Amino acid sequence: MQIDRIHFYVEDARKWRDWFADKLGFQPVASGTGDRTRTEVLASGEIYFALSAPLSTSSRVARYLQQHPEGVADVALRVADANMAMQNAIARGAQVIQATRCDRHSKWGTIAAVGGLCHTLIERRIPSLPLPPGINWDSIDRQRTNPQDHFTGIDHVVINVPAGELEPTARWYEEMLGFSGQQKFIIETGRSGLRSVVMKHPVSGVQMPLNEPTSANSQIQEFLDYNRGAGVQHIALKTSNIIKTVGQLKAAGLEFLSVPASYYSQLQQRCGPYLSPGELESIESLQILVDLPDINSQSLLLQIFTKPIFREPTFFLEIIERRASAKGFGEGNFRALFQAIEQQQLQRESLTTRLENRG
Repeated sequence: MQIDRIHFYVEDARKWRDWFADKLGFQPVASGTGDRTRTEVLASGEIYFALSAPLSTSSRVARYLQQHPEGVADVALRVADANMAMQNAIARGAQVIQATRCDRHSKWGTIAAVGGLCHTLIERRIPSLPLPPGINWDSIDRQRTNPQDHFTGIDHVVINVPAGELEPTARWYEEMLGFSGQQKFIIETGRSGLRSVVMKHPVSGVQMPLNEPTSANSQIQEFLDYNRGAGVQHIALKTSNIIKTVGQLKAAGLEFLSVPASYYSQLQQRCGPYLSPGELESIESLQILVDLPDINSQSLLLQIFTKPIFREPTFFLEIIERRASAKGFGEGNFRALFQAIEQQQLQRESLTTRLENRG
């Protein structure tokens, strides 16, 4: 099982096609209309984003946008046998959004996950672009390469769920899709907190961390309120050179979360032996987070997070580089991210309001 594509539902597909191209360097590869929607497809490395906007108030995209803000509606998963995957999911009680269908390129069906999120389970019959229905396949070469691509693939997809739903959602991914629970942690700052469990597919390694709030003022609860239910909070994009990539993205105008200066006061002590003086300087200047998951190895986890990209403070992107096969998610980095998002909440006066209401 692999991530086939990430499907966003948006108000204006062309506008967001241009945004992903201009700010993130994604390459437009296809466009078309179908099922009363307009869809644009972009790629970077092995990542494919589909952006669909409604052409009719009766379209599935329009119905989604009536209930949720713009964001990720479908994480499509490539499987070896779509019929079997759908049958197994249905036998375990999955809600079917789209019964199995096929064309000459692929076979697919769609099941509901949490909130407004769904998963299309798709079997590729021949090498082809991971495109939704309505796109012209024949004019496109699946084996596209672009040396200017910033990203190589998707590292993980993070899903936020309501309080009390973490364990049931984890069981759902175990039973329906064969994932298993891995790393678990709790983050608390004194203002708010979350609980998290990392779900991982044992064969492909696809990772989907799940978060739930541990307080009414948690940033996870804020996401759930604005998103009007569970959904994808962020997607981590892999890069082989985060310093170069982030420098280029900032030059293109992409905005990132600010990190407290105190974070870097002990960076050289923690990770200095594994980073050159020039890298240390660039990392602090660009405000990249660095974690040493295993003190007995040279593995490093380097991460940075954008500000929310849509109108509502919901979905954002992560840029990640794993050195020396670094594993996990860097609990220290996660705490720094949590604190950085809290600062954004304070600027929106969201956290202050929630703390007052709690009191």
